[in-house]
Parts: sequence; C-alpha cells; structure tokens
Amino acid sequence: MKPLAEEQLAEVKKNFDFFDRDGNGEIDVEEFAKLLQVLSPDSNDEQAKRGFAIIDENDDGHIDFDEFLEWWQTCWWEF
Repeated sequence: MKPLAEEQLAEVKKNFDFFDRDGNGEIDVEEFAKLLQVLSPDSNDEQAKRGFAIIDENDDGHIDFDEFLEWWQTCWWEF
C-alpha cells in the first residue's frame, strides 16, 4: 500500500470519525451498515454483515482505524 500524504490521511480519519458515531475509536457493525448505506444506498443488512466480517481482520467485532484505512485504500468502491 502506498503511504498517504498527511492531508489524505487526515481526510480518511475524518471519514472514519464521522461514522464512528459513539466516538469510541471503532466502527461496529451497525455503524458500518450506515456507512455502507451512504456508499451504496441499495445495500442491505446482510451485505453490511458480510462486508464488516471481511474488513474486521482480527475478528474482534469492531473495525479499528488501521482496518478501515486498509479497506479505504484498497477496495471500498467494491462495496
């Protein structure tokens, strides 16, 4: 993965923080479903659960910023 410029990284963090509605530094499956609705209005809960499971690489039930960043840089447009 190519490193992001500081301003690009700040923009990704801003997006992450926007969808981290409870401000705990992680995106849960419900927050991810809302994110997915913005990116793909025709998405459904099942797609959100499947996508979440792919992004949550360590299977801890949350997407942290590093997982989000990797997803954002590599394949968010596929969702």
